[in-house]
Amino acid sequence: MSVVLGYDESPGATRALRIAIEVASAFEERLVLVFGAAAPGLTGEEYRAHQEAIRQAGRTGLEHAVAAAEEAGVATTVEVIDLKPSDALIEAASRHAARVIVVGSWGESPMRGALLGSTPHKLLHLSTVPVLCVPTEE
Repeated sequence: MSVVLGYDESPGATRALRIAIEVASAFEERLVLVFGAAAPGLTGEEYRAHQEAIRQAGRTGLEHAVAAAEEAGVATTVEVIDLKPSDALIEAASRHAARVIVVGSWGESPMRGALLGSTPHKLLHLSTVPVLCVPTEE
């Protein structure tokens, strides 16, 4: 089993990283760090350039998360997946037999999340794996 974390260096993801490390450590499980890297649009040179920029940003952000996990003695796997964040997390959770998916929230209202389709909101409705939604720190 594993603990899957959606990580993008946002304030919510930073706190979620700390919680995910605690959960993975408590259960002595691998932490799977996931960055959903779907670029907007469908084709063309602009799409490819945008996609590569998003992938590189994800890899850089995940390096910081790996360092934090290693400092805590938690083994990691890193995945940059070319899907929207919620789809990337569900897919990774399935492949890695996740115990839980951990995501941070931005502190948006439930109505805004429902209307705009926030990643935590989508996961709570679509995932067959339990979802731990970590609020941002005040």
